[in-house]
Amino acid sequence: MTFDSWLLALHLLSAAALVGAVTVFWVLILAVRNADRPSRILVLAPLMRVGGVVVIVGSLGTVVFGVWLAITLDAYHPWDGWVIAAIVLWAIASETGRRSDPEFARAFTRAKELLDAGETGPSAELQALCRPRIGLLLHSVASLAIVLILVDMVWKPGA
Repeated sequence: MTFDSWLLALHLLSAAALVGAVTVFWVLILAVRNADRPSRILVLAPLMRVGGVVVIVGSLGTVVFGVWLAITLDAYHPWDGWVIAAIVLWAIASETGRRSDPEFARAFTRAKELLDAGETGPSAELQALCRPRIGLLLHSVASLAIVLILVDMVWKPGA
């Protein structure tokens, strides 16, 4: 196996991790959508932490190994239009994903506060925190940007 083959493999593994992590976050969003009890929300906190780590590893891996490939392969260059488009979409996905996190984290923080105070029953406030419109919009934009990156990587328009 050549060095370039390893770079491509790491790039593809990073992309799979990124898509997997974004999918995990969609599962979390749907799972807590109707939650109104602190215990139902906090049971998902470990999955949220794992998803956060995987999205960082996948996001950094895709851009680092992708640019590295564009530099080392003779057929592609970092200034190719489809590579620049992927980097711009990556930046959009990274920033909107980063900004969506605090929107959803508020529900987990409040659930912990309620549980620490001994309140285990339903809470309308907690249920409302589980449905942040801005968070949903930001996560949707991040997800769309990642889908567009995948389309860009597969078809390489202009290459």
